Amino acid sequence: MRWLAVSLVLSAVLTLVLNVGLRAFPDAGQRVARALARLASPDVDDALEPGRRVRVFVPWKAMILASVVLTILVNLVLWLR
Repeated sequence: MRWLAVSLVLSAVLTLVLNVGLRAFPDAGQRVARALARLASPDVDDALEPGRRVRVFVPWKAMILASVVLTILVNLVLWLR
């Protein structure tokens, strides 16, 4: 159960650090949002090639399933220890 306490404490610390960072630099949140929007928007080259598709190597459903299974396995190993 020690891992659960460590996980909760680290989550709270990370949240606190993120909030303090956003308060210390008021425009940081807006800059990050604009940068993420630029990353998500299509490039000029993409607009010129309408048939271009993104190649997916690992389907997102399989990644979610693998994440859940691995989380359960890690928790079982830690619980049985």
